Amino acid sequence: MTVWVFRLAKWSAVLGGLVLVALTLMSVASIVGRALNGLGLGPVPGDFELVEIGTGVAVFLFLPWTYLRGGHATVDLFYDRMPAVVRKAVSVACDLLMLVLWVVLTWKLWDGMVEKREYMETSFILQMPVWWGYAASLVGALIGCLAYLTKTLINLGLAQYPQGWPVQHAGGH
Repeated sequence: MTVWVFRLAKWSAVLGGLVLVALTLMSVASIVGRALNGLGLGPVPGDFELVEIGTGVAVFLFLPWTYLRGGHATVDLFYDRMPAVVRKAVSVACDLLMLVLWVVLTWKLWDGMVEKREYMETSFILQMPVWWGYAASLVGALIGCLAYLTKTLINLGLAQYPQGWPVQHAGGH
């Protein structure tokens, strides 16, 4: 199962990268359109709305892979000097806390999506349903729940990292 979660998180991050590339290309087109406004071109309508939604979606798609790879920022001022058993306890406690936090975040994201859909809220310029952004972010949040659960199980010794998957550990940042 861990192999499947790691693959899913990796492809989620790739998709997040593609979202950012698309946003970058759209931003360039919008800026060029503004610069060439006198020639009949113009900015991309709703460009800031698309960047706002797309950036949020990309972040949710990146975070599971970042976490599984140990890529989050850490403060190692005291951690490196602690005994191994204390470091393990701190690591497990942090993983459990992050899992709970991520589950609550996903739950509230679901609630927000349902509310936005129920009230048919739309963006100002594009009149795009706001719940679409919530739904796209929810995909990354659900993958994040799987990733945080998997990492917690690994730290508790109930699962193992997949063979051949390089994992960075805190302390080398």
